[in-house]
Amino acid sequence: MRKFNLLIISLIFLNGCDFLNENPKDRLVLDNFYSTSKDAQAAVDATYQSLNPLYNRLMYILCELTTDIVKNGIGMPNAYLQDLEFLRHTNENTFIGNMWTDSYSGISRANTAINRIPDIVMDENLKKRFVAEAKFLRALYYFNLVRFFGDVPLITNLESVNDAMGPRTSKSEVYKLIIQDLTDAESVLPMRSGYNDLEEGRATKGAAKILLGKVYLTLGEYTKARDKLAEVVNAESTYGYGLHENYGNNWNTLTETGIEAVFYIEYKGRPYPQNGEMGLAGPKYSIPGGNIGVAGSNEADIPTRELYDQFSPNDTRRDVNIRFKFTNPKNGKVLTSSIPLFGKYWKDGIDAANQCDINMHIIRYADALLMYAEVLNETDDQAKALQVLNRVRKRAFGDDSGNFETMSKEAFRTTILNERRLEFPLEGHRWFDLVRTGTFIQRMKEHSAYEATVAESNKTEIATNIKEHMILMPIPLRELDLNPQLVQNPGW
Repeated sequence: MRKFNLLIISLIFLNGCDFLNENPKDRLVLDNFYSTSKDAQAAVDATYQSLNPLYNRLMYILCELTTDIVKNGIGMPNAYLQDLEFLRHTNENTFIGNMWTDSYSGISRANTAINRIPDIVMDENLKKRFVAEAKFLRALYYFNLVRFFGDVPLITNLESVNDAMGPRTSKSEVYKLIIQDLTDAESVLPMRSGYNDLEEGRATKGAAKILLGKVYLTLGEYTKARDKLAEVVNAESTYGYGLHENYGNNWNTLTETGIEAVFYIEYKGRPYPQNGEMGLAGPKYSIPGGNIGVAGSNEADIPTRELYDQFSPNDTRRDVNIRFKFTNPKNGKVLTSSIPLFGKYWKDGIDAANQCDINMHIIRYADALLMYAEVLNETDDQAKALQVLNRVRKRAFGDDSGNFETMSKEAFRTTILNERRLEFPLEGHRWFDLVRTGTFIQRMKEHSAYEATVAESNKTEIATNIKEHMILMPIPLRELDLNPQLVQNPGW
């Protein structure tokens, strides 16, 4: 059954969130708005809505255009995007600035929900669930911020994005809040089966545990990460998780909310928000005649040649993530691109890219499995780690032909990192993975040389531009101007 979750969020997206504005308008002010369970739900739904500007491309730009996954196509002349691809971005980059402000917007909404809902007279169990959902989301927004920027202002009482002032808080303190929020959330949130059809897609107990496992992994606390992820993986049927037999079913609108979907943004047909990546990744200039019959197909985000070359021809993920053939919906003619293009978010049969309603996955169960394999290796259980990794590989190849055999601990680290590259293109993981494993600088130098050899000679600029301090993003110039207590990250 297709799940039409986040309906209220879509309405909020269309109509704005004026109820969060602290400026009094007529008789409605913040202090007297939050009085009913509907007000509580509206506050939480507004917090979910902040996912849309972050994950409808912005996350992929910062996490994958800056790595070996994505490059700009002819259809993307934006100078700020070109700077990110060639690693010459500065603190004036608008996309980096948007990551900061959009994340704090989500945090401000989460704080409003967390601070205001407890005073509402309503069903106590529902009240606790709403607060737990808001804490899950606040943890996610802060987790992204601390990974991108390091020390950031930690404010739990801000209820307007303009309140995100003050000095930077040490990332250890930020992580304490993230861990506490997720611990609180997992103790209260229901399993996915505890929601009705209209509530599907909201934060669940399993999502909180998996995200907490990712936090521990990022911190290098491998035993904690292993134990937390094991709570879900070893009871996956109870949590309602598993792997689709077909990798591509994760982006099929009939199956995308199935067993592999842990946490995601639901997109629907107009007038609700749609997935914007179809138009940005879809063919144009590489198609004969430059017309695929789909309005808004701009060929802006395209895969690197190295990404395509990393896939085995027998790996079924290759033809889901990357494709050459596209059908014109107006005449049925099949056209072939002269270069590899992303296909994960392409929907056949529609004549306008802004009609795409394929969901954006924020957490997939495959991520839980690959993280679990990684921490098993780090805690010296290589045999089980290999078993879990090969489960994902078997789905990819359809049989045991892609399975790995025994390898050293160090070789497994390299293998699992590459496996994540093949499993998650355009899902917003790569920069985080390379940075947390300490491989970002060397990997991008290698990528620079590869692309310069097989695709574009000017890609040597990446190796020239990359510097050690780029394991953090710069604090946006606008924020430094507005907040004199902020200091810039070293090197920027």
